[in-house]
Amino acid sequence: MPRQPLFVGNPVLIVVDIQCSSDQPYETTGISHMPGAAERIDRVEGLLAATREAGLPVVFLQEVHRRSGVDFGRELDGAEGVHCLAGDATTELWPTLRPLADDAREFHIVKRRYSGFVGTDFEILLRGLGVQTLLLVGGLTDVCVHLTFADAHQRDYYVRVVEDCVGGSTTAAHDAALRHHKKRGRERQGMRASSRRCTSGKPRTIVRASDRRATKPRAARRE
Repeated sequence: MPRQPLFVGNPVLIVVDIQCSSDQPYETTGISHMPGAAERIDRVEGLLAATREAGLPVVFLQEVHRRSGVDFGRELDGAEGVHCLAGDATTELWPTLRPLADDAREFHIVKRRYSGFVGTDFEILLRGLGVQTLLLVGGLTDVCVHLTFADAHQRDYYVRVVEDCVGGSTTAAHDAALRHHKKRGRERQGMRASSRRCTSGKPRTIVRASDRRATKPRAARRE
């Protein structure tokens, strides 16, 4: 199979569950996070700014559960505690990583499960935007990012994980998830944010692949 370009068709940035709990300990949020949250968030902020300058669409995913717990399903079977309850301050999206109210290219989707596709209109939105490549950032690499990646791949989207803009429940789990992503469908390896090199009007600098020069993405078509 020939090596794929960095962007196939029209790209969209997907910000996965970067919420106010992202830098908090398990005892506060019920979810473990690998170290480095502040640095990851800083890089995502730069990537988001460059994406906006390039005129590309952005989708913000947010995990929220009803306080009764009725929609947790089997999420609490493993290591996670109760998390992302509606009304909790830690459940809100990170203050600097929220959709702009006056920008028709930015979208917010609340989900009850790990994958952005389960029980939401995420796929309908992607089809309406006419996108083919999903750029994933956020967390957790081994949970919500991983399962959103898998569901997108199964739906024939091209998926790119920006490695230094995602964080796992542990460093080991993060690394294992990235190895899995690189195997599926020959997805490109080594893609990292270039937030300090982002230049207005040059969307090709939004991300770079360490093994090959990034390809300039096209803005999604709109009626």
